[in-house]
Amino acid sequence: VQLQASGGGLVQAGGSLRLSCTASGTSVIKDMYWYRQPPTKQREWVATISATGDTANTRDSVKGRFTISRDNAKNTIYLQMNNLRPEDTAIYYCNLFYYGDHWGQGTLVTVSS
Repeated sequence: VQLQASGGGLVQAGGSLRLSCTASGTSVIKDMYWYRQPPTKQREWVATISATGDTANTRDSVKGRFTISRDNAKNTIYLQMNNLRPEDTAIYYCNLFYYGDHWGQGTLVTVSS
């Protein structure tokens, strides 16, 4: 299983970005996750979406601003991030657990104040 994340970049506070993560090497549909690792901090969970896409959860600090979604026909999940804040600056990783923990390579999001 390989996960390819993309969509990060530099944005001003209040701006938006959409991250994508495409899975390859498996056709099995599972729950998927976004995590992030801010500078000098530990990796933290950001959002979860169920295999069917009908259930989604986000951490409290991003509720109302971030939305996780998926397109199973494309084996891709998304993280729509609106009203970004400097504290959202981090490397964002997608994750899938299927016979082991699989991580994307990470995509850097930098939010300037």
